[in-house]
This record gives sequence, C-alpha cells and structure tokens, in this order.
Amino acid sequence: MSKNIEGKVVVITGASSGLGESTARYLAKLGATVVLGARRKDRLDAVVKDIEADGGKALAVRADVTKRATLKVLCRRPSTCTARSTCW
Repeated sequence: MSKNIEGKVVVITGASSGLGESTARYLAKLGATVVLGARRKDRLDAVVKDIEADGGKALAVRADVTKRATLKVLCRRPSTCTARSTCW
C-alpha cells in the first residue's frame, strides 16, 4: 500500500458509523489527519478517541450535509490542521 496519504488532511462525511467510520480509521492508520463530519457528535467523539488512542490524529465536527451552514464549518476546520494538503 502506498503511503502517499501520510501527512495529509482528509475530510470524511458520514464518519460516525459504517463506511465513513471505517475509512477514517484506515486513513488515520496510514498517517492522515482525519476531520470527521456527521450529525451524531457523541459518536464522532468516540471515534476520535479511538483513533487518537491508536496514535492517529483526528478532529470531530458536527455537520449535516443537508445544511449549508454546518458544511461551511466543516470546510473551515481542515485549515486549522497542520498538513501538506487536503483531500475530500
């Protein structure tokens, strides 16, 4: 597996469960900083805690993709992370 994701910031919506959560965990293990977005903030916080316990970097942002205002917040958060580039 290529390590080209290492050091990058990846924004993942729907990250509180299922494929989004699995993707976040996988990319964090590869060295990406993951910004997790979903409606269930309590679940996001638990995923972040697990990722950080495994040595990864993660940030939880409550976001509903059907609401433009919460997406704007999600879009601004990656700029607070230190990384070489951002992926969506």
